[in-house]
Amino acid sequence: MIKSKLGLDFQKVAYTKGIAKNIACEVQNFVTDYTTVAVERTICRLLGVDGVDENGAPLPNILIDDLKYNGVLGEGIMYFLGNAMVNTCLSPQQIAEKVAANELEITKLPMYPGTEAEKVLQPVISHSIARINERKSRRQRYLESVGEGSKPYLYVIVATGNIYEDLVQAQAAARQGADIIAVIRTTGQSLLDYVPFGATTEGFGGTYATQENFRIMRSGLDEVIEETGRYIRLCNYCSGLCMPEIAAMGALEGLDVMLNDALYGILFRDINPQRTLIDQYFSRMINGFAGVIINTGEDNYLTTADAIEAAHTVLASDMINEQLALLAGLPEEQMGLGHAFEMDPQQENGFLYELAQAQMTREIFPNAPLKYMPPTKFMTGNIFRGHIQDALFNMIGIWTNQGIQLLGMPTEAIHTPFMSDRYLSIENAKYIFSNMKNIGNEVEYKKDGIIQQRAKEVLDNATLLLENIQKEGLLTALEKGIFGDIKRPKNGGKGLDGVAKKGGNYFNTFVDIMKNEKAMETRK
Repeated sequence: MIKSKLGLDFQKVAYTKGIAKNIACEVQNFVTDYTTVAVERTICRLLGVDGVDENGAPLPNILIDDLKYNGVLGEGIMYFLGNAMVNTCLSPQQIAEKVAANELEITKLPMYPGTEAEKVLQPVISHSIARINERKSRRQRYLESVGEGSKPYLYVIVATGNIYEDLVQAQAAARQGADIIAVIRTTGQSLLDYVPFGATTEGFGGTYATQENFRIMRSGLDEVIEETGRYIRLCNYCSGLCMPEIAAMGALEGLDVMLNDALYGILFRDINPQRTLIDQYFSRMINGFAGVIINTGEDNYLTTADAIEAAHTVLASDMINEQLALLAGLPEEQMGLGHAFEMDPQQENGFLYELAQAQMTREIFPNAPLKYMPPTKFMTGNIFRGHIQDALFNMIGIWTNQGIQLLGMPTEAIHTPFMSDRYLSIENAKYIFSNMKNIGNEVEYKKDGIIQQRAKEVLDNATLLLENIQKEGLLTALEKGIFGDIKRPKNGGKGLDGVAKKGGNYFNTFVDIMKNEKAMETRK
């Protein structure tokens, strides 16, 4: 049993996590019976389908739109592609090209048994799994040969809109000491129900997430790994309407970290709750199998709700995200559960409250590489105060042994960071992390003092909240605005028309392989 510096009751923690598990299992009972256009497009990509037609429409979309148009989406693309392969002896890519050229209708071919369709797909499936496994092995070889930075990992962003300019800035940040480079996605991409193709040079507030952009950035950071002798992780976003598709692209191109929250798209992008909860399962399974760390988005709750009043919603959501991830086979060591330093700077003893919440999160999720987010809500453009706020944030990060420290920028709320801004942020974090390295092991908290009382209060409130969610069900709780004061109806939002109940021919061999191989790996 862990000894709590905060005096937390770990029996209550276990009880509360048990409630979160019940909530997640209820969600999973629903998820198992359904698929979505995004899940099916993901299967296309894992089967090697890529590229666009003469009008720029992605081939995975063309295949899945054809199934949807013919009312057979629920039978699954794996069956129809396998059946087409039996009929034509063509590869999935060739079949997709013929469908795009109106030379083949895969839903009108003679239907063979599902066992034959699955059998003919096996070599293609094996090739895809081998490619992902090779990416995992490559990462592991690097980690064993050159090592990496110590935790908390220094995480910084690039967001120019041009992948080639992003690469210049990412390499500079890596040389300055960053451990994780996140390429911010262009504004609005999460609402696109397709993935753009190729390298992109025009984005607003970020750069399009495409497989070619992933390849360019991974290759460029590998150059810096060789140069500096330190592994650099690459992060992007598999959230929104293409959540599992982008997860698959990242797995195939060797990304290390993915923003992948079960609730974020529902709350902050108004994506249909049913669609998101189905998509998150397959996306997390892919990330778990590929050894990718996921980052969740609970920090965003405190940008719309008060950090004192709503802290328990962050903890409750972390617990739900944890249980949903476990059901998808994603281990705790790959869960960058989110929380944030978002207390009003004018709040008396705000630092103590922040310290209590960060230490509480660390103790409740001891194996997770927690993602700690910097102050944003109360950054004003005063770069001097902002740098101090970031310094306090960094102090708590090292004090409470966070896993991933998303570095704040003194110019937050002014502009997209310059290379010099990142340098100052990395310098700030390095200075504090070195000078305060072991403070967490040296300092105890006063019994029943402000810090201990705050942590217990947040846990108690999270327990009550989860008990209420369990009674109502997660979808009903979301309708009532339980997180971030944002209400989302279960039949509202974007993407519900892309959900289908699975039919009698449905199969997804990737799910079986990824679950079984990950389970065997965990037992080892």
